[in-house]
Amino acid sequence: MTAPKTKAKPKAKSPKTPKANFWKICFRFVRNGILIFFGVSILWVIIDWFMPVYLTPLMCIRSVESIAKGDMPTNEKQWVAIEDISPNMVQAVVASEDNRFMMHNGFSFKDMNRAFKHNQKGKRIHGGSTISQQTAKNVFLFPQRSYIRKGLEAYFTLLIELTWGKKRIMEMYLNVIEMGDGIYGIEAASQSYFHKSATELSKSEAALIASCIPNPRKFHVYQPSSYIQKRQAKILSLMRKIKPVDLDKKQSEPTRKHKKRK
Repeated sequence: MTAPKTKAKPKAKSPKTPKANFWKICFRFVRNGILIFFGVSILWVIIDWFMPVYLTPLMCIRSVESIAKGDMPTNEKQWVAIEDISPNMVQAVVASEDNRFMMHNGFSFKDMNRAFKHNQKGKRIHGGSTISQQTAKNVFLFPQRSYIRKGLEAYFTLLIELTWGKKRIMEMYLNVIEMGDGIYGIEAASQSYFHKSATELSKSEAALIASCIPNPRKFHVYQPSSYIQKRQAKILSLMRKIKPVDLDKKQSEPTRKHKKRK
C-alpha cells in the first residue's frame, strides 16, 4: 500500500517591512489628495458657472490688511449680469488688457513672449496674462507670485475656458476685479466714480477705469495723473481700432480692423 499523499502547506506570506508600509501609505495619501483636489476644484468651477461670486481670496487679504492697520475693512461690491454692463466697458478691457481675448483658448503665448522680452530690458514690468488667466487668479487663488500659483492659475484657466465660455469669463472678470481701494467690480466702480450704473458708462469713462486696472490702489480715477490720461487716450484709440466685441460669437480672425486698400 502506498502512503497517503499529504497536502502541501501554503507558503506563509512574508511580513511587509515597515518601509514598504510607509511608502504604501504615502502613495494612498497622495492619490487621495489628488483625487480630492480635482473633485473639489471641478465642483467649485461648476458652482461658479451659475452662481454670483461675492467673496474672493484677494478681498479676504485686503480685509486682513485693513484690520492689521487698525482700520475697518470696506468691500464695496455689487454683482451685475453682463447684459447690465456697458459694451464700452467690455471693449475697453479687451483693448487694454487682452485684445486677443475672443480668439485664444485662455493663453496668449505671443503676449507672454512680448512681456518677457520687455521685462528683460528692466523697464516697467508688463504682465502677459490674459483676461481668462486674471479671472482664474482673482476668483480661485491668492495674488502672491510663485511657480505653484502660476501652475494652479493655468489649471483653473483651462477649466473655466472649457466650462464657462467667453461670456461668463468676461462677466466674472468685470464683477470681481479690484478697481480701487475697497472697490470690487464694475458696478461698484461706476457708482463710486461716476454716480451711475455700469450700463451707462461712456467710452471715455470706460477707458479711464480700464487705464487704472493694472494698479487700482496706486492709480486713481478721481484725480488721474498725466500717465493715466495718456493711457486713457491710448485705450480709446485702441477701442476704435479693434472690432466690436461680440461675447456670443467666437472670433477666428484678428481682432484689429483691417484698413481698406485704396
